[in-house]
Amino acid sequence: MNKLVGVMLVLPLSLMAATAMAADLVQASAAPVNGALNAGVAGQLTQLVLGLLLVIGLIFGLAWLLRRVQSAGPRNGQVIELIGSRALGARDRLLLVQVGNEQILLGITPGRITPLHVLKEPVQVPTPAKTATPEFAQRLMELMGKDHKDKK
Repeated sequence: MNKLVGVMLVLPLSLMAATAMAADLVQASAAPVNGALNAGVAGQLTQLVLGLLLVIGLIFGLAWLLRRVQSAGPRNGQVIELIGSRALGARDRLLLVQVGNEQILLGITPGRITPLHVLKEPVQVPTPAKTATPEFAQRLMELMGKDHKDKK
């Protein structure tokens, strides 16, 4: 019975000693591991930021390339041209479209586009000699002391 009491007293003491020794070993080996973990996190963060910058740069590069390719084609080489439009209601419109030498009157509704009439004689739309400046913009320019006539 004395042996059992002795074992019961020694066992917790030995567990406490083993735990203390394990904690010392962990603390001794944790310093290099923490440094390695911090270096690993910094490396991963650097890699993440560089990857993000690469993707953003790629997006801007492709957008620039797309603009260059689109502007390289002929500007007035459009086959279909919108001649005029008229709103009939909140969501209904009439469009006059020129395709080649033909002009087509289209009815546009939210669910359908309907050709209404093909004109035998194309409508000649007069081009204004001078583009009109909206009154507000013209008045604002006058107030700021900048007149469009000075820029000619």
